[in-house]
Amino acid sequence: MRYSLCAFLVLFCLLPGSVQADTVTVGYQLIYNPWKVAIATEAFERATGREIDFRKFDAPGKVLAAMASGDVDIALAGSSPIAAGVSRGIDMQLFWIAEDIGAAEALVVRDGSGIDVPQDLVGKKLAVPFASTTHYHALFALEHYGIDPSTVEILNMQPNQIAAAWLRRQIDAAFVWDPALGRIQKTGKVLVTSGDLSKLGRPTFDGLVVLRDFAEANKVFMRQFVEVLAATDASYRDRPEAWTPDSAEVKAIVRTVGGEPKDVPRVLALYNFLPLETQASEQWLGGASKSGAAQALRDTADFLRQQKKIPDLAADYGRFVTSEYVEAALAARAE
Repeated sequence: MRYSLCAFLVLFCLLPGSVQADTVTVGYQLIYNPWKVAIATEAFERATGREIDFRKFDAPGKVLAAMASGDVDIALAGSSPIAAGVSRGIDMQLFWIAEDIGAAEALVVRDGSGIDVPQDLVGKKLAVPFASTTHYHALFALEHYGIDPSTVEILNMQPNQIAAAWLRRQIDAAFVWDPALGRIQKTGKVLVTSGDLSKLGRPTFDGLVVLRDFAEANKVFMRQFVEVLAATDASYRDRPEAWTPDSAEVKAIVRTVGGEPKDVPRVLALYNFLPLETQASEQWLGGASKSGAAQALRDTADFLRQQKKIPDLAADYGRFVTSEYVEAALAARAE
């Protein structure tokens, strides 16, 4: 049975006695993905009957800091900041894989910079958003290619800052995602992608996380929220060719994130958007500590600890991964 987005744009009654916040706050970042259409069209609000405050953040560190303080209930973040966040004590759970990153994040070097192989990065300026998936992969790339990180000038810049610094020729290389990635590729070349590094045993992904207490008190809302996520992803998977620069979906994404409509179809094609059944499998969210997501978070955290980015590892990363709401959405679909 295929998902239809409009099938979920109805009001649901909350279970009697459930505890809920008056307004749900969701933090998102400047990343192209199908569920941004549901933000622009207020599909989440119609499906859940709740008021939702969608807040835009330009850095993973900022959105998780807001979550740690209780200002955000649900947030989009990369696997690296999620691993760092739970390792530092944020009691949150990964409940949805927004996308398997693949080639959508890449290390780009400037044309004429003299960088032809990774070892040429020595003595150069490399910009990355600290505590992000690209930061994690940049450090892993240096390790893999035998480069001492102290020999590279690694600069902490957010995507918009990277694009601006690139235009001013202030940096030689950057590891980032779109829309900044597309801008710098116009005068640069890809040296390595996150997909290349994932094949070496260090996968990365973007995921949606929720504060544990909020999720426990709002189980119906969480299931409904996941249903909208699944519906928007399915609408793209079913007909990716329909998401053209002139389509309503692409225009909605640009209204939410920014950038140019012509860039969106190319970027979406680089990601892998997972259906409910795949999300629930042990490859991703299913199986608690045995889940692929839990193992990826632990491996990422272990690397970050070695790099002295976090003080220590959590005892069990399976505690921070749940398939409960994906399974609830699957059960509701079967009824």
